[in-house]
Amino acid sequence: MPHTCKMDSETKEEIPVHEEFVLCGGVETQVLKCGPWTDLFNEQSVNRPKLLIVIIPGNPGFSPFYVPFAKALFSLTNRCFPVWTITHAGHALAPEDKKIVPTLKDPNAQEIKDIYGLHGQIEHKLAFLRTHVPKEVKLLLIGHSIGSYIALQILKCAPELPVIHTFLLFPTIERMSESPNGRIATPLLCWFRYVLYVTGYLILKPCPEKIKSLLIRMGLQVMNLKTEFLPMNILQPFCLANAAYLGGQEMMQVVKRDDEVIKEHLSKLTFYYGTTDRWCPVKYYEDIRKDFPEGDIRLCEKKIPHAFILRFGQEMAGVVADWLKDNLSKI
Repeated sequence: MPHTCKMDSETKEEIPVHEEFVLCGGVETQVLKCGPWTDLFNEQSVNRPKLLIVIIPGNPGFSPFYVPFAKALFSLTNRCFPVWTITHAGHALAPEDKKIVPTLKDPNAQEIKDIYGLHGQIEHKLAFLRTHVPKEVKLLLIGHSIGSYIALQILKCAPELPVIHTFLLFPTIERMSESPNGRIATPLLCWFRYVLYVTGYLILKPCPEKIKSLLIRMGLQVMNLKTEFLPMNILQPFCLANAAYLGGQEMMQVVKRDDEVIKEHLSKLTFYYGTTDRWCPVKYYEDIRKDFPEGDIRLCEKKIPHAFILRFGQEMAGVVADWLKDNLSKI
């Protein structure tokens, strides 16, 4: 039966979200797929969506936090396009009973060096897009925080991918260690990783799963965050250490804005800066506006915070969906 686009007013049925662990770059990778499409290759071409929306998270890249945002976006775009969130390599471990889907043969596939580092995470996303998305399906990328930096690098490294537009939400694409939060985070991340290893293994490793699960449920309740996938990896020492390792590399490597890639792809980019963001302050917004006056570079008027996924997923989905509605003719 063909998938039809539905108006939300017509249907109140539950939005399906499918969790999958795929092997990508040699590492088990959690992908949360919002919508009825789970395998775009085996989908009959008549039913295959013309566009796939891919969310590249910030750090830590715990995909379950993005579920409310993904669902809202799926709804607001009339349920026409799948919305997938790919977790960073090493930020999620598959439960023991979970089957891991092997990757299709990719002629360019090689084991990715330093996959948990920043460059490795870019290669990891490229490997996923090349092996899990049919070439004829157009892509809309949504990068959040360091996901914005990764999205820009995807455009730079893989011009052959059919990316029609990229949203960079609260984009940490320059001067990270100089930002108000970066000044605090940089020294912490350089030694904190080792502290995490030690405390993580001493405290979290012996902690029973039931207690971890209870703590996470209580935390989600406090944050008023509804997601059907418990982000158990928040209390996994291995995942936390990888997030800290990636954070340390961000501080050292995300220094100068890549104006070359921005200039080349400007018509396909929307930047969205926050007014209260301590990772990319308003000055960064003013500077990029000055350098690219013709670009679609916006300053949030709704006081949405950098970590919008915790409470402002609906509002942020509205911003992206409004743009999409105005530009559906391109698809």
